[in-house]
Amino acid sequence: MTVVIPVRDRHAELARCLAGVRSASLDYGDVIVVDDCSAEPGVIAAIAAEYGARVVHRAVNGGPAAARNSGLGAAATELVAFLDSDCVPRAGWLGPLLAHFADPAIGAVAPRIVPHEAGSGWLARYEGASSTLDMGARPSIVRPGARVSYVPGAALVVRRSAAGAGFTEGMFVGEDVDFVWRLGAAGWRVRYEPAAVMGHDHRVRFRAWFSRRADYGTSAAALERLHPGAVRPLYASWWTVGAWAAALSGRPVTAAALTGTATALLARRLSRITGERWPVPVSGDQGGSAAWPLAARLAGGGTLAAGRPLGSALSRTWWPLAIPAAIAVRPLRLPVAALMLAPPLLDWADRRPPLDPARYVAARLLDDAAYSTGVWRGCLKRRTIRPLLPAIGKAPTRS
Repeated sequence: MTVVIPVRDRHAELARCLAGVRSASLDYGDVIVVDDCSAEPGVIAAIAAEYGARVVHRAVNGGPAAARNSGLGAAATELVAFLDSDCVPRAGWLGPLLAHFADPAIGAVAPRIVPHEAGSGWLARYEGASSTLDMGARPSIVRPGARVSYVPGAALVVRRSAAGAGFTEGMFVGEDVDFVWRLGAAGWRVRYEPAAVMGHDHRVRFRAWFSRRADYGTSAAALERLHPGAVRPLYASWWTVGAWAAALSGRPVTAAALTGTATALLARRLSRITGERWPVPVSGDQGGSAAWPLAARLAGGGTLAAGRPLGSALSRTWWPLAIPAAIAVRPLRLPVAALMLAPPLLDWADRRPPLDPARYVAARLLDDAAYSTGVWRGCLKRRTIRPLLPAIGKAPTRS
């Protein structure tokens, strides 16, 4: 296997990453450091030589996508592990990833990324619990619409024959998301494997952290252009949207009627599968009385559960419109505030991070504000509003 480490000027981080790679005591086929036009290429070359790595120099800075592609082109092995220079490999990080490649359909596998060191400040504790690089403790397939819809390219093992031309050059953020989605579209499987853990230097200084989150947001416009329908703030049915719109406008009876109608229509469809009569099952029906309870859970429960992604859409994308609207229209103030506060509070209850609820909610809202700032900036730059629009009646695009 070849390890490819793109770097630009991060001398100390590169040395630490290479030390971690070598400490794993694995027989790598090659370790390639791609110097993406550093200010002091001689220092990069000396650090690489100290750890037995070879260097590929780029004359022009092309960003992470171009640097990874340079390493991919120089690799001679079937498996290539991409590691960002701010990663800190731990003992045993590679074994669980390599095991997946026994399946010839696997094109790439990613580990779980966690903080290299536990920080003591509020932002460090928030990042330790809710970093956008950490996909959680459960393994998953990776594709749009799945529980894990993307994995970061900071640490990623790729089958060279699946990688094709590699990452899309010219994309300085979101290139890793585009890469794994294209693998899936080409018929390859991408897996997330949390049994493999990679340490990482998270940004824990507020200005750098906020700026980076905004940078991530700018990728939404490019990703929506490349993968139409995959990057939307909300996916919901017309029934759900109608019920919530009625509830927010102060018409709870209309909201209940819409949800009840959706439940009844779903129960009728389900009764054809369960073999029971509709609308009222009778004794002796093949399916008993399963259609109505199941429809209530799916339609009724789904409408209620949609409050969480709706609140996330408000805080992550729509707050520049939602907050002024709530200020101008008094009846909207309480429901909009409740919807925006509910997701971070529920996340806190799920994760139980080492941070009190008030500071966790504040950090999450700042996180969302930074990301949405980038989304709007990217939309203005590319002259599109598609990443701002909900997908109503459609599920996320699946590769």
